[in-house]
Amino acid sequence: MADFFQTLQAPWLLPLSGVGLLLLVWVLYRFVRGKAESLEGAIAEISFDRIEGLIIPSADEGEILIDYLLLTSEGLLILEVNDAQGIVFGGNKLQDWSVINNNRRYTFSNPQPALYDRIAAVREIVRQVPVAGRILFLDGAQFTKGVPDLVTGVTDLVTDFGESDKSAANPKIEAFKPHWDLIRKVALTSDST
Repeated sequence: MADFFQTLQAPWLLPLSGVGLLLLVWVLYRFVRGKAESLEGAIAEISFDRIEGLIIPSADEGEILIDYLLLTSEGLLILEVNDAQGIVFGGNKLQDWSVINNNRRYTFSNPQPALYDRIAAVREIVRQVPVAGRILFLDGAQFTKGVPDLVTGVTDLVTDFGESDKSAANPKIEAFKPHWDLIRKVALTSDST
């Protein structure tokens, strides 16, 4: 047993522990960056333009913050991003949703009503353009009891809103552009406030 402890104190072991630490940091960095790249890749694939951190007037004379507003070949898409990690229990009629991760449980308000308000606020500005909304849960979330309405993952988002022939979509995009410019004119972004 004494030989084992002497081996642990060997000077050649010290550089190996530093390499192990660097490897761990690199793996964590790639994991976090991979999530961002998958979100960014999906947004780039489905949108022709985007606004992040959009603030628009709401019907009650307040303001509504939108994570992403995307110009797609289907119209405008409001994208609210949720980075819950673990098993998500949520439903259309539930007031609160729960997440269980590593024996830890937390709840948050059902995001659907707020998304419906965001959709209504954007429709109030651009009446002739289709407006859709999705709550995007990144790859760390699992819905084991079924996926509620308006909830999607990155892969399904690309499937539902992706355009296989971007050049064929250009006439639709050009038709949506005046409305997109109107949104930009009415809105503030979180960077400008």
